[in-house]
Amino acid sequence: MLDRVWLSKRLHRFPQRTIPQEALRPAAVLLPLLIREGEDCVLFTRRTEHLPHHAGEISFPGGGRHAGDIDLAATALRETEEEIGVPAGSIELHGRLDDFWSIHGYHVVPYVGTIPYPFAYHVADHEIAELIEAPLDHFRAPGVHHVEDWTHRGRVHPVDFYRFGEHLIWGLTAAILRQFLEVTDPAACEVAP
Repeated sequence: MLDRVWLSKRLHRFPQRTIPQEALRPAAVLLPLLIREGEDCVLFTRRTEHLPHHAGEISFPGGGRHAGDIDLAATALRETEEEIGVPAGSIELHGRLDDFWSIHGYHVVPYVGTIPYPFAYHVADHEIAELIEAPLDHFRAPGVHHVEDWTHRGRVHPVDFYRFGEHLIWGLTAAILRQFLEVTDPAACEVAP
């Protein structure tokens, strides 16, 4: 099981790669962790089919920054509360990962936080079709992850894919998950101060 104190120290020491925002819209997501029956799990959402972007895709709670958000961490917390009903004050933030860009014109900052479990989620059903609690160790197993080269606007980009049961987690969400798994690799846990 991930030690929460170690996780916070690890993420605060992690040299985040930032990218210029330029014309991209600022956004943030939360990679929500929970402990279910002594096992680290990550919570994903499956978006409803009628949404204009990412319809039916597996994602982390998140979205665009609002004028009232004091920073992007506040954006991630607000969006998590709006989408799945976990109050911002109930989430323990541990830190953040690299900046990412979305093909839909967003500059995305992923935050990592622990949410209470068990929790009576209040899902925004117009936006979220399903919540998926997945054991974190599942994503470290051989054969669960693969990369494909996709072409977008004339350039080839590697795209990450993870399989969890019937669910396919890909694109930006999978890239964020991959980085989190690399940063928290058990081998790194053994040598980290």
